[in-house]
Amino acid sequence: MAGPLPVSHPTDQNYPPLKRLKSDHNHHDQHLANGVTNGIANGMLDLDHPNTFRHPYVPRNTPLENQRKLKVVIVGAGYSGIYYAIRIPERLRNVDLQIYEKNEDVGGTWWENRYPGCACDIPAHSYQYSFDPNPHWSSFYAPSAEIRAYLNGIAEKYSTKRFMKFRHEVTSCVWNNDTAKWHISVKNMETNEAIEDEADILISARGGLNSPKWPDIDGLSSFRGKVLHSARWDENYDFSNKRIGVIGGGSSAIQIIPQLQKLPGVNMSCFIRSKTWISPPFGDHAMELLKLDHKDFNADDYARYMADPVQYQKFRKLIEADGNSVHGYTQAESELQKRFFKSFSDGMRKRLSKKPEIADSLLPGFAVGCRRLTPGPGYLEALCEDNVDFIKEPIARILPEGLELQNGRKVEFDVLVCATGFHTSAPPPFPLIGLNGKSMADRFSPDPESYLSIAVDPFPNFFMMLGPNSAIGSGSLTMMIESAGDYVVRAIRKIQKDNIRWMTIKPRRVRDFQEYADQYFTKTVYADNCSSWYRSRSGRITGVWPGSTMHAIEAFRSPRWEDYEYEYYGEEEGQGRKGEVNRMAWLGNGWSSLQLEGGDLAYYLEPEFTDVPSHPFPEETEEYGKRTFTY
Repeated sequence: MAGPLPVSHPTDQNYPPLKRLKSDHNHHDQHLANGVTNGIANGMLDLDHPNTFRHPYVPRNTPLENQRKLKVVIVGAGYSGIYYAIRIPERLRNVDLQIYEKNEDVGGTWWENRYPGCACDIPAHSYQYSFDPNPHWSSFYAPSAEIRAYLNGIAEKYSTKRFMKFRHEVTSCVWNNDTAKWHISVKNMETNEAIEDEADILISARGGLNSPKWPDIDGLSSFRGKVLHSARWDENYDFSNKRIGVIGGGSSAIQIIPQLQKLPGVNMSCFIRSKTWISPPFGDHAMELLKLDHKDFNADDYARYMADPVQYQKFRKLIEADGNSVHGYTQAESELQKRFFKSFSDGMRKRLSKKPEIADSLLPGFAVGCRRLTPGPGYLEALCEDNVDFIKEPIARILPEGLELQNGRKVEFDVLVCATGFHTSAPPPFPLIGLNGKSMADRFSPDPESYLSIAVDPFPNFFMMLGPNSAIGSGSLTMMIESAGDYVVRAIRKIQKDNIRWMTIKPRRVRDFQEYADQYFTKTVYADNCSSWYRSRSGRITGVWPGSTMHAIEAFRSPRWEDYEYEYYGEEEGQGRKGEVNRMAWLGNGWSSLQLEGGDLAYYLEPEFTDVPSHPFPEETEEYGKRTFTY
């Protein structure tokens, strides 16, 4: 049998817009004779729709795959940015990738948060990339230094830093509809040089815990002592023999206080107004199943659970499944919620038995999970120590030597720690301008909104990682990141392959998602009466995903491309008319690039591409018993 004929076809990778053709009414009859489709003759005005102009269809001499040149710019090199720096070069071709990171290296929030006690509060083996797990975590709950080292190791292993520029801060992003490009201004923080860049696609991978929130208290700048934010820590500062004031009662304060309390000569004043649940360690049930009664791994643990890859896979799956199994507690009045409420209350009162009055001030009446849960090993015990003063009275003002409470009491200290969190679900701290001059700051006022947490109108070719409604109440955040990232990579490929000039989510779909989320949350613990970063200023729940992590993974698995609006090359406005092109032009010249570029012309027979059904009953195929088939 003869082999395939050698074929040589030139390709047009850049796909310039088609030129407009002129026509007039004198040629109308001739065009009718030549054929009219949907009332629009090729290369002429539609008499019934005079502002629409139909381009003649000229097949493009390119293969179906159409890997035209694209530029993608990403802001941020944390978990999300690193993931894109792996998946984009792996899955896409002819894409110029540039990642700007304001910090000195990769890591994002884990680069910035270095306060004592900073650690992952979920099991470390559930807080890693699915495709490259780390069997060497020193603890069930990895400290921040290890997470930074893990991320740096992944970044180096997959050569991601070739796409990254560190100490480069994005200062503005403006969409230019004439060029269909994002115009991006960047500041080199080492040289103060102003850099201008542009991109076809812009991705914000800054995350939700990126912009520190300082306390809004009069006189903060007047304090003469040392002032630190938990995300702007001074690792060289010696807290020993100091009077320390700590403002805040969230997750960072819960980790910081027990570490500072045990330093020699320290006296602490902890200003905590918010009630909060201090939970048992996340994954404690998994630890019971694994018969682990300690959080720091020893040699026997490594030999038993991590040394053998098969056993380690079982270890990981048990932890992951356990985290996904407790989603029911987020449902108001569920049996699991009631059980958590009682057990957490009993546990907190027991741990605060030395100073029971603190329990009266700290224990919430709202549902478990209304605010983000934090385990806080040693936190409640530290509050009971003699060198810690638990202060619940509101602060009136900061003074040069300390602060004054609203009841008139003055408290002096040498150093002030602001553990006051971040501006969550907020627009970027730089101007981000979309279609028709719309700013993201305006779009996120009064409440931040999104479509599936990753897109918002009217911002073409723009995607967000960990945008509004992206946090999770249980399960793996890193799987949320990977699933959203895979969705966006598919969107980039669609823009490239289909010759799309820009795509933006339909406003109606954003409203639909927000309506769904608002209704979903009415039956959850998040709607209870609590103060939480899950809520916007208006009280709307904008921080957490409206469902489980498993729900999010499935939602991202099958993009609904019909939820977007598109403009194809050749359709842009010009001379007062909007062009119309053949949107099936992506079919190219009838060839596959595999045939033109020496690819495997029988790849579909390879085992990894062959979908073998179970027999005698195909419905028992194992893959679709694990997860449903999707379109």
